[in-house]
Amino acid sequence: MTEDLVVTRTLVVPAAELSERFSRSSGPGGQGVNTADSRVELSFDLVGSPSVPGWLRGRMIARLEKRLVDGVLTVVASEHRAQLQNRAAARERLARILREAAAAPPPVRRATKPTKGSQERRIAEKKRRARTKQGRRGDGGWD
Repeated sequence: MTEDLVVTRTLVVPAAELSERFSRSSGPGGQGVNTADSRVELSFDLVGSPSVPGWLRGRMIARLEKRLVDGVLTVVASEHRAQLQNRAAARERLARILREAAAAPPPVRRATKPTKGSQERRIAEKKRRARTKQGRRGDGGWD
């Protein structure tokens, strides 16, 4: 898996900037569970990466600040028994995380006044509801 990681059309992380580490995975695996290094840790240095534009780096760091350790984002995959499948899962997870962090912020909501008609409908409904409840009231003398 020495291909570049395509995050968006404008952001591609070169394979040289990704580092993989392998270790033994917990969980199912049969006889090979104690010998096969199928767990994958995929790391990407977001702060020091020259492939991320400066204007985008600030947004991504702000959104991922709780996940970064010394500016490095690490993703772990160990759900599959095969190392190759875990490598693909880790790359996909890293791409999704970076894609979400790079997404443009949602448009700011502008507060608007309620329309005259909606205010009148609200008051009319309140009055109708009050009449309904008032009709349920008894005179209290149940002797």
